Amino acid sequence: MLRGIHKASANWLGRIVMGVVLGLIAVSFGIWGIGDMFRGFGQSTVAKVGGTEIRVEQFRQLYQDRLQQIGRNIGRPILPDQARALGLDQQLLAQMISETVVDARARELRLGIEDAEIARRITEDQNFQGITGQFDRMRFEQILRNNGLTEARYLTDQRRNSLRHQLLGTVAGETPAPKAALEAFHRFQNEQRTIEYVSLGREQAGTIPTPTPEMLGKYFEERKVAFRSPEYRKVTLVTLTPEELAATIEVSDADLKKAYEDRKARYSTPERRRVRQIVFPTMDEARAAADKLAKGTTFAALAAERGLKESDVDLGTIARTAIVDRTVADAAFALKAGEISPPVEGRFGITIVQVETVVPPETKSFEQVLPELKRDVAVERAKNEMINVQEKIEDERLGGATLADAARKFKLKPREIEAIDRNGRGPDGQPVADLPQGADILPQVFQADVHGEHEPVRLQGGGYVWYDVSDVKPSRERPLDEIKDQVAARWRDDEAAARLKAKATQMLDQIKAGKSFNEVAAADKLKVEWRPGLKRGSPSPGIPASAMAEIYRTPKDASGSVEGNSPAEWIVFRVTEVTVPQFDPQSADVKRIEEALRRGIGEEIAGQYIVRLRNEVGVSVNQSALNQAVGGGSN
Repeated sequence: MLRGIHKASANWLGRIVMGVVLGLIAVSFGIWGIGDMFRGFGQSTVAKVGGTEIRVEQFRQLYQDRLQQIGRNIGRPILPDQARALGLDQQLLAQMISETVVDARARELRLGIEDAEIARRITEDQNFQGITGQFDRMRFEQILRNNGLTEARYLTDQRRNSLRHQLLGTVAGETPAPKAALEAFHRFQNEQRTIEYVSLGREQAGTIPTPTPEMLGKYFEERKVAFRSPEYRKVTLVTLTPEELAATIEVSDADLKKAYEDRKARYSTPERRRVRQIVFPTMDEARAAADKLAKGTTFAALAAERGLKESDVDLGTIARTAIVDRTVADAAFALKAGEISPPVEGRFGITIVQVETVVPPETKSFEQVLPELKRDVAVERAKNEMINVQEKIEDERLGGATLADAARKFKLKPREIEAIDRNGRGPDGQPVADLPQGADILPQVFQADVHGEHEPVRLQGGGYVWYDVSDVKPSRERPLDEIKDQVAARWRDDEAAARLKAKATQMLDQIKAGKSFNEVAAADKLKVEWRPGLKRGSPSPGIPASAMAEIYRTPKDASGSVEGNSPAEWIVFRVTEVTVPQFDPQSADVKRIEEALRRGIGEEIAGQYIVRLRNEVGVSVNQSALNQAVGGGSN
């Protein structure tokens, strides 16, 4: 079962097959909904769109594919209850309905696309290109095969998606964005503010006394839940990456030597030369300079005469291909070390070239590159073997083997973590080191049953992580005596935060009463700092991102306060300047905003068009069959 679900789809290709090419289709149904209900036809039909039925099995398969895609994209599986809570079933059904009504209208309008155009799009798709940058037929077939697709099905889906592009793109058109909206968005994104501010910290909070036993006990009783011992889990992790799998792969000497010959250009450095050049506006000037060089003037002296620095004439030690002007390159690489060329008519003027040194071409020997070559070949083979090994491990687990035993059989090293909480810390409070990178594995671990059946988590960049929970230590209340020091430290932090907030409020009251910002700061011997050019969404030293909203809510010349980087830090500020950005309709920034607005307007228009199509053809949804398809029971 696990392998069957895994094969259902992969990230990008599954999105091509299942996703709507224009995101506006999903957006439109997010706005308009699919509230129709009906009774009166078989439970094997989820929805009826005009004369077309969306069958339960068809929907269930696509729904499972969608959940797998999302799980791989976010690095953790989506549980059925979570998917329904997020409304993923309704979203997918809305998408399928919108696709169906758009496809029906495209057929009605007799829209079509030539086979040659479909072929062009596929052959230019980078996902199907090999290392040469050209379409790789074997790669194309392998990707389709790995995703359980036939070529005919893939071509059909591509044709449908192209026709949807054609129809909805025509309907949405090139609607212009209103100038007022452009100006508003541009100002919102680019307005800058300057503030003067002071930071209140531990020193301003004063001496925090040790709490009495009564104070500490009361504080603890009111916040017991915050001091609970977290749930700990004992878990076995097995990581499969190309690099780890490569360590188990032996590459023969014959294969390594063949790979070396195939890649020899990668290990070869072409001839390079230290080249200097001086460019002249006319041939007469160049010939006069050549005469001076012939009579003993050095190249450096000639450059100095013309007011040129060394950096103006020195091209560095470069290969022939690094010289843009081919004529100059040919001249430079025809000289011997120390020679100077006659005037050369180049693309950018008349040029005299000097070659100072010649570095001959070099090819690293087989022995020199052997460790790197062996690693590269093994990793390449490992990438091709990843799916096979993943499936073999799943076969072992389905056959009753433990995760650790299945891993060892394929020379992978299981890692057993005795206790870890959902924040990745051990019982000592320190982070557990060397957790798998590229996947958020802990949410899955803490949703899993003990020795339950779980899909591996996909790693960013390729690879898998399996996990098996073997023990759970539930969260528990801890007595005060066990954590007295921790509770006392938290009490002192809260007391300091309360004092600082009160101090900030007092300072603001004084400013409102007529004192200047500098007077109030000086009274408490606080250093006033200045921070110009603050922008929404842009971090600034000393100013946390959370403070930006309050700063932008505060008018010019007014003051405010906000929590700093921690509760034990408070910032009191005054907005001294508001810089409104100049609006230039031709700027790249405004163009980007305009494109986003136009896209949003186009999505809205397309959404209304789809609603009209729905109303014309008639759409009915069988909620009972939908619940059945997603495993939610029936109403």
